[in-house]
Amino acid sequence: MTDQPLNATGGVAAVPLPRDTAVLDFIALLKPRVMSLVVFTGFAGVVVAPGSIHPIIAAIAILCIAVATGASGAINMWYERDLDAKMERTRERPLPAGRMEPNTALAFGVLLAGGSIMVMALGVNYVAAAILALAIGFYVFIYTIWLKRRTPQNIVIGGAAGAFPPMIGWAAVTGDVSLGGIALFALIFMWTPPHFWALALYKCGDYDKAGVPMLPVVSGVLETKRQILLYTLLLLPVSLVPWWIGTASIVWGALSAVMGLLFIMLAVKVWLDDSYSAPRQMFRYSLLYLSVLFAALIVDSVVCRAIAG
Repeated sequence: MTDQPLNATGGVAAVPLPRDTAVLDFIALLKPRVMSLVVFTGFAGVVVAPGSIHPIIAAIAILCIAVATGASGAINMWYERDLDAKMERTRERPLPAGRMEPNTALAFGVLLAGGSIMVMALGVNYVAAAILALAIGFYVFIYTIWLKRRTPQNIVIGGAAGAFPPMIGWAAVTGDVSLGGIALFALIFMWTPPHFWALALYKCGDYDKAGVPMLPVVSGVLETKRQILLYTLLLLPVSLVPWWIGTASIVWGALSAVMGLLFIMLAVKVWLDDSYSAPRQMFRYSLLYLSVLFAALIVDSVVCRAIAG
């Protein structure tokens, strides 16, 4: 028997907590680690896009991307609280741990989602707001509710949700959807499957226990390794598109090529190595890969504009 109070449905009821703990739980709902990378790629979209934007408008756009990302995370945690309770890496989140009522988390997420879209529309432009709404809807309805529990392709299709931020940042500046923004979207879209499948390889037991049909659980380790290698091979030419269309310089293109080749080498290592160390190393490198490429993209854009005068 548990010594915690039960709610009307027989589950663990939320227990009143000190104010600072409750605040930390609301912050946890926002998935701040995920948010930081998403906001960074959105900021890159703002910087790289052609044209100019007032710094305050740019700040509003980045804030809306951050709030929308957090809103999506909160709604995701509300919907997946049963799965989170079964997985070791997520069982201490506010909802499965019983520190917050589900309806509170849902209301928090919906309020933030609606507010971010409205502010983006009124403070920036309607195109950026429309893409922001699409990103939230895609993550919540397509990935979280429809795909994640039904198909091992959940990451492939659902990865589009995390690829929207640079396109949103681009649209905040230009007011349209153009090839440059789409190229940045495609880079993240192709990066997402090998990134998450590397994680799934060494967290396979967690996903299996929770009943999430991740690729290693459904199709096995060997097929997952094959798909990881395939996607890293496809990622290399896709990552060079920003240079090819003139969004980035040849210096950035060379960096992208080198980092892409290192990504492929790690995928080959995962293919040949039966231990968990190789996919863990690849997962960590994948975070470095995306961070470095987008940081370099920002620097590249600033330097090229300074040279052009």
